[in-house]
Formats: sequence, structure tokens, C-alpha cells
Amino acid sequence: MFLKGIKDKFKQKSGLKFIKQELEKPGYVSTRGKGIRSLGCIVDLDKFDTSDVFYQFLDDFSLRPNAVKIIGYKSYYDKNSPYSTPIFSNKDLGWNGEIQNSYALEFLNREYDLLVNYYDDNNLLLNLMSVRTKARIKVGFGSVGPAYNDLILNTPISDFKTFKQELKKYLSVFKEI
Repeated sequence: MFLKGIKDKFKQKSGLKFIKQELEKPGYVSTRGKGIRSLGCIVDLDKFDTSDVFYQFLDDFSLRPNAVKIIGYKSYYDKNSPYSTPIFSNKDLGWNGEIQNSYALEFLNREYDLLVNYYDDNNLLLNLMSVRTKARIKVGFGSVGPAYNDLILNTPISDFKTFKQELKKYLSVFKEI
């Protein structure tokens, strides 16, 4: 038990080191043109448990049915319990910032036009997912910081309707939709 605690602490330190190195590198350069055709959402399900509302982006941005991918984070989850959203947790942290979860790896292997970081805490695994996701535009909350997001919206995490309205407004200003 004691050795597991030390091992987890070193994994977290190596994850933080990986994030720091990734943030010092130049950002991801997409070969995609303007417009939102694919959207990824990283959601903190400990604070916002209705992840199905993100499918509203399909209608708002006139996307194809499979264009929205959602992955949720829970600090602890039971692998035997059914969840409607693919989940990753603290148990999935590996060495050097690796995430050892098949759902997370599938999410990371895609390229997105827009990544919605729907979490408002500086959490190691959520930040790792955000840094490792290939996206042209990243949107999130101000409490996380500008290092992880290109567009910061200062709305409460519980008010998805306002977040969605503000996002739509700014994307139309940038001529993305």
C-alpha cells in the first residue's frame, strides 16, 4: 500500500513534467481549413454530470451525427458500472504523461476542429487530455488558464445554455460557423 502511494506520486510528477514540456513547445498546427466539422468535449463529470447536452452542438453547428465525441472524467469510477459516456479517471495515469485507457486513447487519436474543455479545476488528467488532443481551436473556462485554451469563456460551469450561446457568438465572430 505504501509503495503504491509513492508510485502514484511519481506518476503525477512525471505527468506534470510532461505537461510543462508540451506547453513550452509550439502549439499544434492543423492542416484543416476554417469551419467546424468535428468537435471534441472533455467533461468533468464530477461537477457536470449531464454530458448528453453536448450533442446539442450537432444542431447548433449543423454537424454530421458522428461529428461530436465526448469523454468524461471521474476522480473514481467502477469499471463494472455502466456509463453512457466513455470515462477515464485518476487510475488511468501512466508514466510520462501517458493515459492508459482505451476510450481516452481513441479520443486522442482523432483530430478536431473544436475542443471544448468543460472543466474549471486545474486537474492533472484533464489538463493532460487537453494538451494531448489535436484540435485547431480549444475553448474552456478562465479558471483553468490560457495555456490550455485559445478562447476563454467566463460562465458558470453549471450554466451550459449561456456557455453554448457565448461560444456560438464568438465562433460566428471568428467566421468559423
